[in-house]
Amino acid sequence: MGNATILLTGFEPFAGDELNPSAAIVRHLEGSRIAGHQVHGQVLPCEFGTSLQALWQALDRLQPSLVLCLGQAGGRAEISVERVAINVDDARIADNAGKQPVDEPVVAQGPAAYFSSLPIKAVVAGLRRADIPASVSHTAGTFVCNHVFYGLMHACASRPGVQAGFVHVPWLPEQVVHRPGQASMSLVLQVQAIRQALALCIKYRGRPDLHQTQGSLD
Repeated sequence: MGNATILLTGFEPFAGDELNPSAAIVRHLEGSRIAGHQVHGQVLPCEFGTSLQALWQALDRLQPSLVLCLGQAGGRAEISVERVAINVDDARIADNAGKQPVDEPVVAQGPAAYFSSLPIKAVVAGLRRADIPASVSHTAGTFVCNHVFYGLMHACASRPGVQAGFVHVPWLPEQVVHRPGQASMSLVLQVQAIRQALALCIKYRGRPDLHQTQGSLD
């Protein structure tokens, strides 16, 4: 099942941005304790392949009981708790290493998809009770975020009892200065949201029924 350790990951900036809120959240929460669990943070390269290598090395080193990977979803206005990762890399733009795979599997011969093992609806409901905009998302895209999400769940398929999943976060206000009309969320609120999401995952561990309760939270 792992120990009382949380692995929290984010990504370095990409696509010409100088910031990535997922990395900023990781740096804020690194070393903190949440519900008796120690948070270990890692910022992953925004690259196909090497991002997964770094993630898998961290899994082996830390043996966490809870893994939450974060990524930036520019244009979204809410904390997006992802439901499903799919076994395809199909990049609209190149990653930070210049790679741009098209219709390639994340894991050769792997299953078509994996579902998050987090209590996704309980997390969304809890965030909404705290007046934090949040929803269940049914697509993590086909870029490096989905690549890492799928690779995470593939690795955890052989790690019984480890909770794992992915959350997309919006742009920061300073990232939308030159993107008029685009949604954003303050870093303070994003950090609060992820701290609370982690606490809710721990609180509702072993309650898979909570994936199906609360009705539609889309």
